[in-house]
Amino acid sequence: MQPPSEIHEISALPENATQRADRFLADAIGSLSRSRVKALMETGHLTVDGVAMTDPSAAVRPGAAYRLVVPPPVPATPLPQNIALDILFEDQHLIVLNKPAGLVVHPAPGNADGTLVNALLHHADDLSGIGGEARPGIVHRLDKETSGIMVVAKSQQAHQALSEAFATRDLDREYLALCWGLPAEMLGEIEGNIGRHPTDRKRMAVVAKGGKTALTHYRVEQAFGTAACLLRLKLATGRTHQIRVHLSHVGHPVMGDPVYLRRIPAAAAGLPKPAREVALAFPRQALHATSLGFAHPVTGEAMFFEAGPPPDMALLLDCLRG
Repeated sequence: MQPPSEIHEISALPENATQRADRFLADAIGSLSRSRVKALMETGHLTVDGVAMTDPSAAVRPGAAYRLVVPPPVPATPLPQNIALDILFEDQHLIVLNKPAGLVVHPAPGNADGTLVNALLHHADDLSGIGGEARPGIVHRLDKETSGIMVVAKSQQAHQALSEAFATRDLDREYLALCWGLPAEMLGEIEGNIGRHPTDRKRMAVVAKGGKTALTHYRVEQAFGTAACLLRLKLATGRTHQIRVHLSHVGHPVMGDPVYLRRIPAAAAGLPKPAREVALAFPRQALHATSLGFAHPVTGEAMFFEAGPPPDMALLLDCLRG
C-alpha cells in the first residue's frame, strides 16, 4: 500500500517576516532540507492561506498559514511502461532510437514516469546490467522537447565505451535547427563560455566570467530571405542547452524556444503572413538531432544513423518554403 502524504501546517510569526519562504519552512520543519522544500514549492506542493505559492524566494507573510504537502517517495527503480519507441537499431549491447519531442529521457521531479527509461525497461528484456542493476545506460540526453537520434547502452561494457566516446567527442553528431534571421556567414562557429544565467537560475547564458568553454559549428542549409534559416550544427563541446543558448546569444534564436525566445523577433516581419503565423505558433524548440555516428563499443564497427525532421518540423519547413 502506498504510504500517505506528509503534511506540515505552520503559521508565520512577525519575526519571520524577513525570511525567504523556503528557508522559513525548512527551519520550521527541521526534517527537510531547503533544496527539498524549494523543489516541493516549485512543483506546486505549498499553499499559503489556501493559495498556491511556487516562488521559494518570496518573503514570509506574518500571520499567514503555510501548508506543505510532501508526497510519498516514488520507487527507487523506474517501472517498465509500454510506450512506443522508434527503434533504428538494436543488438545485445545497445539500442539506437529516434526520440520524439515531448518525451523526457530520465525520471526526475515533475516527471516521475512516462520517460524514455520507463519505455526501455518495458521494451528490452535482455539488459545485462549497468552498475549491478538491470537498467538502460543513458550516456547522453536530449531535452524533453528536442527530437532526434539517441544511443542507449544495454551492457556495462557498452555503457563504459559509449560514455568515453561522448566525453571525448569521439563521434559524429549533427543537429538541424530552424532559426530566426540569417547569420552573416553561411559557414561559421559560435564560441562563448556557458554558465547559469545571472538572474534566472533556470536558464543558461553566455557569461563573461566563469562558466564552461563552449563551441558550436554551423552551416546554413537553406535561407528564407533574411527572415529565417535552416541550420545544420555540430557541437565541439556538450554544454546544457548549448545550441539554444549560442543561437540566442548571436541573435538567431531557435523558433518556438520557450526559454530563450522571449519576444517576437524583428526578423518575423520578413516572412509572408501564413508562414509567419505558423512559425510564431510553433509549440516547441525547432531542434532535431538528425544524425549520429560512432564506433560500436564492442565490435568496433563504424555505425551511422540518420533521421529527417519529425512531422511538426517538416510541416514548418514546408510553410517556410511555400
